[in-house]
Amino acid sequence: MKKIYLLFLFIHFSILVVSQTKNDFITAFEKSNGTETATYKQTIQFYSNIANRYPEIQLLEIGQTDSGKPLHIAILNPDKEFDFLEIEKNKTVLLINNGIHPGESDGIDATMMLYRDIVQGKIKALKNVVLVTIPIYNVGGSLNRNSHSRTNQNGPKAYGFRGNARNFDLNRDFIKNDSKNAKTFAKIYHLVNPDVFIDNHVSNGADYQYSLTHLFTQHNKLGGSLGSYIHSKMMPELEKKLAKKKWDITPYVNVFNSTPEKGFSQFMDYPRYSTGYTTLFNTLGMMVETHMLKPYKQRVEGTYELMKSMLEIMEENSTEIKAIRRDYYKTILKQKNYPLDWEVDTTQTTTLNFKGFEGKMIPSEITGKLRLKYERSKPFTKKITYQNYFKPNAEIAIPKGYIIPQAWYSVIDLLKINNIKMKAIAKDTTFSVEAYRILEYNTRKSAYEGHYQHYNTSIESKRKDMTFKSGDYLIYTNQPGVRYLLETLEPQGPDSFFNWNFFDTILQQKEGFSPYVWEDLAKEILDNNSALKKTFEDKRANDDDFANNWYAQLKWIHTHSDYYEKAHMEYPIYRF
Repeated sequence: MKKIYLLFLFIHFSILVVSQTKNDFITAFEKSNGTETATYKQTIQFYSNIANRYPEIQLLEIGQTDSGKPLHIAILNPDKEFDFLEIEKNKTVLLINNGIHPGESDGIDATMMLYRDIVQGKIKALKNVVLVTIPIYNVGGSLNRNSHSRTNQNGPKAYGFRGNARNFDLNRDFIKNDSKNAKTFAKIYHLVNPDVFIDNHVSNGADYQYSLTHLFTQHNKLGGSLGSYIHSKMMPELEKKLAKKKWDITPYVNVFNSTPEKGFSQFMDYPRYSTGYTTLFNTLGMMVETHMLKPYKQRVEGTYELMKSMLEIMEENSTEIKAIRRDYYKTILKQKNYPLDWEVDTTQTTTLNFKGFEGKMIPSEITGKLRLKYERSKPFTKKITYQNYFKPNAEIAIPKGYIIPQAWYSVIDLLKINNIKMKAIAKDTTFSVEAYRILEYNTRKSAYEGHYQHYNTSIESKRKDMTFKSGDYLIYTNQPGVRYLLETLEPQGPDSFFNWNFFDTILQQKEGFSPYVWEDLAKEILDNNSALKKTFEDKRANDDDFANNWYAQLKWIHTHSDYYEKAHMEYPIYRF
């Protein structure tokens, strides 16, 4: 009898321990029945606790954020191997980024449940995939908690703010790296070297029936076998898996103040955005965009199922994904040219069976003007045109490399953070280089993420011999970061360092002339250079504005003389 009693106690204790183990990791989202999201403190505590309980999870501090608090990553590997040099030998890696916009908190809660369900056996154990997450990327925004800044969003009750501690939108900062967050992200990214990247968001814009939309990186831009795989295999497979789980999904509805049934184009994710940045290093990237008007519980559950489905795809296709990523940069280098910018290719489209709501324009009771009103009582399924093919509209020849004078250390530092291999020149050396001069550019009239960004930049190019100093840097393009080099160092690129104002000091002329003194010297220059004089007179004869502007004429002669400073408008990075 005593033995039976002891056995009963043992079984009861075992059940209690198992029950406590599983109940210890109930999230704030679940405790609130899907109406609340975890705070920053609750989120980090959750990962700390689960890492202490389960040895297949490790929580690490990697670097700082603008808030003064660190950025964490949580690694889940059933093999308990956390050295990424070892991991990448035979496993694929999924990196999930949460809380870049902390008001869009769906992924924060969904990923905590995903980690718990994997280690507790609710989800099939990972064999070919290692899961890594940044629990909350925008720490400062998460700490700035409120209930009103997401004006149109249906829950949760309280959430973080879009801007970070310095009010940057971090999903515009992956190239310019104004924030500590972005610099730390680069360290994390190159440490982890993910094969697949997911950034969890909530969408604004039109109304429609879907809770889930996907925004894969643009497949033409990704290019080659990677672009083909993400467009023709990964995306359809994800949609198929979610359909089996009764989750409808459609491409991100890139529509604002209009109705989707008119058709829309795919979003072009330039390198300022997270998936545009990861594309530069040949990662298969996507954003999850849940719909802001759907209940919070439904959105979180959808995000959970999408991430779970992506893990299934990676488990099934791990070998293929690793193979197409391996040395893909060599495929790029085989091309003569590289596309820097893109436009919609109107000759190719996709037809979507889109599930929307009827929308109509009705008089506004506030303004008296017409306003858009969706009728949720009138759902429809219609075939609409989706423009998801793009073609290059700006290309450059791929150089053998670049030379960067050491004075431009802010650029050099960013290249180093992004694992760009470079070599300091040992002694003063003369090279034959291709030098750019900036001809024209436009500049935003309003501040955009801390910058007055340039665009429509045009250049002229010429070859010349230049002597570079000991300590200047020689950078070859034959390396995995070739895309990063081309899209940041070629000034015409939409997200080039030039267009993000890294080189604005070259745009200002430092020395000028006094007209009353220059008049005599200018005449002497023209008298001694018949070709220059003829060009000057032809311009004056054919350009009335020029002929009627005495200062413009003197400036033209100065610009075409040896007295004009050579550094003005000369782009200080050189191709060889």
